[in-house]
Amino acid sequence: MNVAVVGATGAVGETIVQVLEERNVPVAELHPFASRDRAAAVRFRGDRLDVRTASDEALRGFDVVFFAGGEDASEKYAPGLLERGSVIIDNSATFRMQRGVPLIVPEVNGDVVRPEHRLFPVANCTAIILCTALRPIRDVAGLKYVRVATYQAASGAGRAGLDELAADERALVTGAPEPAPSVFPRPLARNVVPQVGAFDADGWSGEECKVRDESQKMLGLPELTISVTSVRVPVRTAHSEAVFLETQRETSCAELAAAFDAGAAIVFHRDGIVTPREVEGTDDVHVARLRSETTAEKGRHFAFWCVGDQLRKGAATNAVQILELLLEKGYVAA
Repeated sequence: MNVAVVGATGAVGETIVQVLEERNVPVAELHPFASRDRAAAVRFRGDRLDVRTASDEALRGFDVVFFAGGEDASEKYAPGLLERGSVIIDNSATFRMQRGVPLIVPEVNGDVVRPEHRLFPVANCTAIILCTALRPIRDVAGLKYVRVATYQAASGAGRAGLDELAADERALVTGAPEPAPSVFPRPLARNVVPQVGAFDADGWSGEECKVRDESQKMLGLPELTISVTSVRVPVRTAHSEAVFLETQRETSCAELAAAFDAGAAIVFHRDGIVTPREVEGTDDVHVARLRSETTAEKGRHFAFWCVGDQLRKGAATNAVQILELLLEKGYVAA
């Protein structure tokens, strides 16, 4: 299986290459691409690989192509690649809400993949973490509404976001002039910024709309009410979310705790807390602080806290898991 990674020198692209190696995916040849040539810029299985400039001609002949950059590359190259039979796994938002295109988190809705599917967008990172945590509740008691406040890491804005946070922190520590923000609407160090993406006419940010729409699609609940407030925080790579919900049927904390314990890709903390620094570099979604909003033994209103690494489960690991799912089903030949 010959694999290309477009955007291989970015934060998500580097992590895709790393996860492919860690999980021992049967890649015969890996070819990294970016916006320009770079010698020996990517390490894979002990080798230093040259990065080539992405082009329609250069991307011919690959069984699987990962897109790890912005919308421009996948929008430009994916249609031709699909015509030539490649499988596309795309970390951009370009095709996520397209009708007939599955939006897959293997632990949430891997059963919807069909042999004819060749295009696999990777969902919004915040939505992936949220839906992984919500699936056990959906399956046990149904979902009537979800309200979530997100606390999103700098890596959600790519390497530029990480670099801007680091520059802000250095300036504050050394007393140097703080650079003007260019990635985030306000300086992020020692701050929280309640805007992720541009606001629409009704005051909702782009990120808030993505989390709402994509979560409805992944959960298979297009009428589910989801209200989101997205906040950027001075954390490197893990997103956190405070979730408040109403179930369709009465249930209990004990029943939901058991569902979390059995949930795929979930680490449930019955006691104490979990923080983003603790889960950096991991592939599970951590759930803690489960509680009922009533004192009755059973009810429908609950709250919990969840945390997941944005670069890994929220992006690169989920992308690689989609490929693993296709290999397992025999839809892609190793």
